[in-house]
Parts: sequence; structure tokens; C-alpha cells
Amino acid sequence: MPDPKILITGTGGPSGISILKDLEGGGYDIYSGDIDPYATGLYLVGEDRRMLLPRGDDPAFVDRIIVICEKHGIDLLIPTVDTELLPLVKRLGELKAVGTDAVIASQETLEVCLDKWKLHERCEGSVRVPATQVVDGSFDPGSVELPVIVKPRTGSGSRGIRLVSEVKDLEGLERDGSLLVQELLPGPEFSIDVFADRSGEVLAAVPRERLKVDSGIAITGRTAHDEALETFGAEVARLIGLNTVANVQAKEAKEGVPALLEVNPRFPGTMPLTIASGVDMPKLAVDEALGRGVPDGPIPFKDVAMVRHFDEHIFDFSEIEKMTGGAA
Repeated sequence: MPDPKILITGTGGPSGISILKDLEGGGYDIYSGDIDPYATGLYLVGEDRRMLLPRGDDPAFVDRIIVICEKHGIDLLIPTVDTELLPLVKRLGELKAVGTDAVIASQETLEVCLDKWKLHERCEGSVRVPATQVVDGSFDPGSVELPVIVKPRTGSGSRGIRLVSEVKDLEGLERDGSLLVQELLPGPEFSIDVFADRSGEVLAAVPRERLKVDSGIAITGRTAHDEALETFGAEVARLIGLNTVANVQAKEAKEGVPALLEVNPRFPGTMPLTIASGVDMPKLAVDEALGRGVPDGPIPFKDVAMVRHFDEHIFDFSEIEKMTGGAA
């Protein structure tokens, strides 16, 4: 039997690269896709397996993916970029019609997770969430206890997030409903990588402490056994109806319990740490999608630490010229 063909998108980012490297040599035929002809992950596969893609929010994105999958006989698609997820899941039937399955959350799960207010409403009353208000026409700047966090209702990473300590700064916010004002959580921040099978059963929840963060990406971290965090991550996964991999971000509240920040409904950039702890979520998700089955949970893990560093991949410049059409 030929090796299954797997297309990974977003391979210029840490998530896509980590999956690509994890699956390398595992009996898979890997294709790499990104919007940037200089993306590192494009050059970690053979020249005939490098795919330039439109942006995920480009109307032509899904059409291009379907053409690639049909042309190359792709068995499984693994998208790793937030903006790609909803457009792809809405046309998942068309992908399956050309023989391609996808490691992707359901449309309902994505719509909840990619809107932080919807996520707040879904989880409030079941797990600890920070007090949150939408900045719209009914928002009262005098009703919140300062300081607070102001963040975009959509988006990922630390983009657009700021600390506000004065009422006058709240009064100047745009009241169009695109921002949230949220209780400041004083404790350490944790991420919990969760894997749920396609029936929704949570098989693993691996907490990670983010020891050093740069531009929203953890560059130093550790896995940490913590029953409260493991239970918290698994419960959030159930509340959102997770049936794949997600990253639950939490921060300790003033009473010492984890409170929900957000959920990234995809593979996170720090996946190598969870893989090294003994829970290889990319391979688990791929094996399940390919009908190979997954072990019963809870899947055990060990406590390990990670530091990130630069690495180099050296090759002939002609390969870049081919990707850029000679415009490099």
C-alpha cells in the first residue's frame, strides 16, 4: 500500500513545522503548504510537494486546496491557521468528494472558539471564566473594577491585547462590539493541550506552563501534572464539543483556581513539548482519521521542559527562485 498523502498548511509557522517534523519518517507522504514562498516548512519537503496557497481569508483559498487535493490524491488535510478553519469546514463535503478528509474541529466548535464572547457564554457557569463585557452601546466604563484587560473579540496570540488602568481610556474605546473588557487575572498562565477523539471523548489533557513568551508564542515551557488543570481542560473540551486537538489557555484567578482565557481549536505552536511528554497528538489525530484507531484514555504523560532555538536548513538558492518565479 502507498504511504498516505498528508497536506499540512501554515508551514511557515511553528505549529505547521512541528507537525511536519513529527510526521516525517513515519510512513506518510508529506505535502507542505503556505502563503509565503520563503516559508521554512516548504523547504523541508521535496520540490514536487511544495504548495503556494492564497490567504485563508481569500475567497480562492478553499478552491485552491480542493484542486491540490484532487490533483495529488491527498488523503488527509491538516490546517494550522485560524483564518483557514471555518472556510474549510464549511466545504468539508467537497473535500471528501475528492477523497480528502481533514483534521479539523466541527463548524459549531470553531464558531464558538473563534469568538471569545461566544466562548465565554458557552463556558460560564460550568468552569471559572473572567468577568467579561462586550464594548458595545450598552457598555458602562464605570461598572468595571480597574485595572482590566481589553482584547479583540476575535484573533489569536497577544495581538491587540492591552492593560487599561483608567476610566478615561475605557471611555475612548470604539463601541462597535469588536472589543471585550475582561477581569485581570493575577496568577501564572497555563496552556492545556487536549485531544478528543471523533466521538468527543477526551483521551488526553496535558497542561503546560508558559515560562517565557515572545509575541504570543511560548519559547520556554514545561509540562506539569496538575489534576485541577487536567480536569479544567477536559471540561472545556466537552463544553465546546471538541472532536480533535485544541489548546485551552488558562490563567490563575485571585482565588487560586484556573480561569479560561481562550481556546485555539487547532494544533498549537508548542506541540513539540506535548509530543515529547509522551502524547503524540499529531500522530494520534492522523491515525484516527486514517482508520488506524487510537488508545484508550487517559493517555499518560511525563513532565519535561523545553527551550526553543533557531535552526538552519541549507539548500541551493535555485529552489527559492522556483518558488518565487525568479523574483527573489
